[in-house]
Amino acid sequence: MGRRIDYHHGDPGAPAANSVRPSAGTFVRRDDTVLLICRSDNGNWSMPGGAHDPGESLSHTAVRETQEETGVEVRLTGIIGIFTDPDHVIHYTSNDEVRQEFTIIYRAEPVRGEPTPSSESTLVEWVSIDRIPHLQMDPSQRMRLDWALCSTEPYIDPATR
Repeated sequence: MGRRIDYHHGDPGAPAANSVRPSAGTFVRRDDTVLLICRSDNGNWSMPGGAHDPGESLSHTAVRETQEETGVEVRLTGIIGIFTDPDHVIHYTSNDEVRQEFTIIYRAEPVRGEPTPSSESTLVEWVSIDRIPHLQMDPSQRMRLDWALCSTEPYIDPATR
């Protein structure tokens, strides 16, 4: 398996984006916990999610990716936001793809299933909200989680370009 390397805001080592591929993720909250994964490709904690496949809606992508990565089936209940920062690129070393960030995060509730790791996640847990600030996490993921926990309005990227 290749690695995932995130680059942000003018990092001198950042490669140029060579693709844009929509992805979807979920913010799943249960009481004072959030469903999070520890990614197998970089060791960072994040909300479950992944790339959109042909033939499916983006909403279906969010539900499918959450099930695949966590073992938990969810029902979508809203939108956390649209995250398309052109200064955030993700380099996938397995195929040398460098994607510009393009992620829609949905609000979701658990329906059934227990947290179970997959090939994409080494750990899957209901993480206490108090513990989240102490987890190793990419800044983009931290921003998304902070927004989900503190705002009732959807996040919309600034129209800077």
